[in-house]
Amino acid sequence: MLDVGRIKQDFPILGQQVHSRRLVYLDNAATTQKPRQVIDALVRYYETTNANIHRGIHTLAVQATDQYEDVRTKAAAHIGASNPQDIVFTRNTTESINLVARAWGDTNLGEGDEIVLSLMEHHSNIVPWQLLARRTGAVLRFIDFRDDGTLDLDQARGLIGERTKLVSIVHMSNVLGTINPVAELAEMAHAAGALLLVDGAQSAPHLPVDVTQLGCDFFGFSLHKMLGPTGVGVLWAKPGLLEEMEPFLGGGEMIAIVKPEGSTWADVPHKFEAGTPNIADVIASGAAFDYLRELGMDSVREHEKAITAYAMDSLQRIPGVSIHGPLDVEQRGGAVSFSMDCAHPHDISTIVDGHGVAIRAGHHCAQLLMRRLGVPATSRGSFAIQRRCRCAHRGVAACEEDVC
Repeated sequence: MLDVGRIKQDFPILGQQVHSRRLVYLDNAATTQKPRQVIDALVRYYETTNANIHRGIHTLAVQATDQYEDVRTKAAAHIGASNPQDIVFTRNTTESINLVARAWGDTNLGEGDEIVLSLMEHHSNIVPWQLLARRTGAVLRFIDFRDDGTLDLDQARGLIGERTKLVSIVHMSNVLGTINPVAELAEMAHAAGALLLVDGAQSAPHLPVDVTQLGCDFFGFSLHKMLGPTGVGVLWAKPGLLEEMEPFLGGGEMIAIVKPEGSTWADVPHKFEAGTPNIADVIASGAAFDYLRELGMDSVREHEKAITAYAMDSLQRIPGVSIHGPLDVEQRGGAVSFSMDCAHPHDISTIVDGHGVAIRAGHHCAQLLMRRLGVPATSRGSFAIQRRCRCAHRGVAACEEDVC
């Protein structure tokens, strides 16, 4: 069991009041708050190590480079990847997906080829493929989800076929909380000769992830959703894929030799990291990886299952409230979206904000999903390690807040 009382002390922002109430932050699917360890790492870099990387041979440059590359190793370990050189740093999951769409998609897709997505995708896993389809003549196909919020695997089997070149799927829905059967989808994709990309923006912060067991070919996630700073994303690719892909951006650092008539590229992953990167925030991200590793992702998952079960049980006791997504915590993560008959989601968010409670309201960058649900928007509470509730019988310590 996580010691949530101790964990909360690591998050300075949670000590403040909002509208004269103690802040209760339930918008972790949008971005997580940062523990003191991450904040200190960011300040420490600027105070002691600030230098550009991969260029200078003076002491600060070498120290900064070593610290930056050490985080690449931590990122690989977090998702069970064996080789840190298969990790590319980006700005966020969105850029990771766009990198694949450009660097892999432009070369490997043509007229009539198919990209299979689902109706529960975030816009970041839809729009890049729409743009790719416009450039190449490829066609998008969409897997529906069942009324219980789980993916329709029978339809998936019918859609993934000989024309399929790529399946791109969210691991954990940011609206429904659904955890999709990625390994099964990987088998379908590979049997059809296609690749599988996984949007891990919501899963990497909350679940134990092993890309080898998932069987995917690409996996992207963002550090700001897992206790780290903003502006840092990760793209993992199966060994050999990055070598085959053309660069996404051109400039400094990503080259080997530049001549008037052309250039050759640096080895991976540097081929995809043009220009001065977000050095400080990448290095501070190392503290986020350390923090989660020390807690243990299995413990994080069990803790959030208990909170999610408590939240859904409490919401279902309110007349007129409907929860979207699976009701079984084994099938879902801690993003709980709901609708209320008598109130618009924006009004709900405004009302609870008056009590110091931060939740999300809107379409959550998932308009296809909202249309499928038949609602304009939902309210969403999303949980992380620093929350605890009055549910000791579920294995979570009792809390002191008036609102859980």
